[in-house]
Amino acid sequence: MHELSIAVAVVEQVERAGRERGRPVVSLTLRIGELAGVVPEALDFSFGLAAEGTALAGARLLIETVEARAHCDGCGREAPTGMPPVLWCAGCGATVTLLSGRELEIARVTWGEEPRDARGPSDGSRAASDGSGTRDEEASHVPHR
Repeated sequence: MHELSIAVAVVEQVERAGRERGRPVVSLTLRIGELAGVVPEALDFSFGLAAEGTALAGARLLIETVEARAHCDGCGREAPTGMPPVLWCAGCGATVTLLSGRELEIARVTWGEEPRDARGPSDGSRAASDGSGTRDEEASHVPHR
């Protein structure tokens, strides 16, 4: 199950980026391509394990799926590849170039406004929130390799 190693790498990257903030992570959005070979349910489970005891403990993992699309090298047509992917053009039969579908990127991190020290228990538990006290930040896209 390589989803655990992906989850650990994501948690480490976000923790590194957030050390100066000293605030907990409320949610984390990943963009994952259809062809990335990642099982979303397994990644979600693994993320919960990897985040325990970190600034991401209790954070929600949100996954945006990126459709696999290709461009025909012969006729210029652009179309979804489908699953499993068809890597030749349905129109002319030429080979295609993959445009999207292999992404594995940190797209967005939502940080809590409250410093980690003032948050209360360090066990990752948090009170229900009405959405205030958080701030979204677009992360630079950091592909997993």
